[in-house]
Amino acid sequence: MTARTTARARARATAVCALLGSSLLLVPLAGTAAAHPAAVPSPAAAHPVAASSPAASAPRAGGFDATALERALAEVPDGDVSAALIRVGGKGSWSGSAGVRDLRTGAPALPHARFRAGSTTKVVTAAVVLQLVAERRVDLDAPVSRYLPDLLPPSFTEPPTVRHLLTYTSGLRPGASLGSTTEEMYAHRFETLTPQEVVAASVAQGPAHGPGERQEYGNIHYTVLGMLIEAVTGDSYEHQAAVRVFRPLGMRHTGFPGGPDPRVHGPHHRAYADIGGRTTDVTEWNMSDRWAAGDMISTTTDLERLLFGVFGGKVVPRSLLDQMLTVPDVDGATYGMALERFVIDGREIWGKTGSRPGYHTVLGATRDLSRTVVYSVNAKSAREDGFPLVQRFALPAFAS
Repeated sequence: MTARTTARARARATAVCALLGSSLLLVPLAGTAAAHPAAVPSPAAAHPVAASSPAASAPRAGGFDATALERALAEVPDGDVSAALIRVGGKGSWSGSAGVRDLRTGAPALPHARFRAGSTTKVVTAAVVLQLVAERRVDLDAPVSRYLPDLLPPSFTEPPTVRHLLTYTSGLRPGASLGSTTEEMYAHRFETLTPQEVVAASVAQGPAHGPGERQEYGNIHYTVLGMLIEAVTGDSYEHQAAVRVFRPLGMRHTGFPGGPDPRVHGPHHRAYADIGGRTTDVTEWNMSDRWAAGDMISTTTDLERLLFGVFGGKVVPRSLLDQMLTVPDVDGATYGMALERFVIDGREIWGKTGSRPGYHTVLGATRDLSRTVVYSVNAKSAREDGFPLVQRFALPAFAS
């Protein structure tokens, strides 16, 4: 989700949380939907365990509204969403899938499809940085210039710290981009904009504000953190993410494209967006400029493993997890490190959205892992206000 749409979606989400506490369409589509008990990781383990009973037999078993989730899936595909995958875990588990993998063929959705996970990548980046903190190779309150001495020009009289980057309070301005709308970016979808070019354009503008003065969500903070990881470890960001997070948690279907590779390898759904008033396939897209801020490809099962791994203290030491889940004392702040805090029906939820053209992803959990939810939907509206999708496919998981 972009910074512009995040603020709008956040305002709508806050209000609801208070109350809760086309050219490619060549064949008729008959939506397929399946809901079933999920194999989910338990809070005490990173490996799946079988659910005990079908969600359909207990619409609110475990404190979530499976009926509402089933209803949401029954409406897919529609004019916006072509496919949806949902996993609910914790006390009571459930999973479902619906829609089609390809509008041309009408083939049914794949429950274990891979997808572009967008900004949920930031949770992985934060976890790697916090591991380096635990190893005393990085100091949260040290200036980023200690690790990237050539990063900032003299206009940054007060360099932001690592903590400022993690909590989106660094004062860095957005960097270079290939467009602000899906339609603008589509024309450049096979071009490469390196993270170094993104960051250079950001710092050349000087700071937007002093470190710690405001919280402004954006990719730039985590792009710099990816560079910091490489500088500290002498290794690629992608390999560090794999050996520190993906492999220990058994996230076998998660990784990053090979540089500017525009493809999603392995089983996946086609993604669509409105371009020039026409439904257009946007699956192939070079997104390497998003890198440590949003270039990950994953599955709902793997992202569920990520939630249990992070909140269960398996990839972030518990002492640092407390800091990760602390919102800085800044007016209007809602994010800790990577994750955003919500209160839904009186329960504190930590979550993260991710959106790329045609792909919208959400992961969220209670701190005690009594409830988790992960979804991926292929939606033409993926980069617009994401709240209608969250309302349909995520909030029922937290209904009590």
